[in-house]
This record gives sequence, structure tokens and C-alpha cells, in this order.
Amino acid sequence: MHKFGVIPTVDEDALRNVRPALAQAWRSFIDYNPRNGILAVATQLGEVLEIYNLKDSTHVVCMGPHGEPEFQVSGGYGIPTGIMGFSDVQVTDRAIYAVFHGRSFKDIVRDARNGINHPDSGQFIYVFSLAGKPLKRYVLDHYICGISVDEQRGVIYATDVNEDEPILEYSIKTI
Repeated sequence: MHKFGVIPTVDEDALRNVRPALAQAWRSFIDYNPRNGILAVATQLGEVLEIYNLKDSTHVVCMGPHGEPEFQVSGGYGIPTGIMGFSDVQVTDRAIYAVFHGRSFKDIVRDARNGINHPDSGQFIYVFSLAGKPLKRYVLDHYICGISVDEQRGVIYATDVNEDEPILEYSIKTI
């Protein structure tokens, strides 16, 4: 087994004192494309995408406006206080696609107390170059959690857990 990488946090205190909670807050989704050697890691909380090029050993951290995962420690556990981030990531031959939520836990709790229920999952697909440059942001007509991208056919398949017919098909050209 070969291990590499570190949690790219600026919270040095958390790195020293609450590593299990920090690891929980940085729980991520991962995909690897063996054809181009790109490994992408997208955080479930916050707005962080890490890109490892395993062919040339480079590492890029892309941080959106919501930044790294925010959390409080309670009983040794990391309790999220920031936003729901990514729920899936896929590395294709030409780009990286990631499903993004973006809803804050504060808003989720407030709305739930007021009887407002939001659909589960995210309404956005972010597309990045293999080097991490933002290329496109799709706003969907459904809330999705998982994707499978077929660049050759120009199709994104997605799962919508809020519907009885949960498999959706989007044409990349029309969304």
C-alpha cells in the first residue's frame, strides 16, 4: 500500500488536536481515470476539489467561494456548520464533472423548523479542466446526487432520489 496526500486545511489547531473530526469534515468523493492519470477528490462539505495528476505527481487544490469544510467538534465528532458541498465527481478524458449542492446547514435547519422541505441533493454540475480551471456551471431542472458522463455521446446520466423514476438523461449540449 502506498499513501499520499494531506488534508489541505488552514486550521492548524484541528490538524494537531482533532484529526478524527477533521477527517469526518473532509469526507470526500473520489474518481480516477487511468487513461490520463487524473484522480479527483471532491468534499461532501464545503467547496473544495483536489486534483492529483498521478503521471507527473502534481497536486492542485481548487477552492470555491464557500471554502473548506466548516465544523464544530462535539464528543470527538465533526458536526457540520457550513454548507453541503459535492455529492459526486467523475473524471473523463477531457474534464472533471462534479455535482454540487451549495445549501447551508443554517438554512436547512431554519427551513425545516418552518415546515419548508427542500429536495434532497444538488441542482448544479460544475465542470473543470483536468488542471482545475472552471469551465462551466450547469443549473439543472432536477436535484441530483450521482452522475455518469459519456463525453462521446454527449450525455450525462444522473440520479434523482426525489423522484419515482430516478434516472435522468441530459444532453450536454442542451443543459
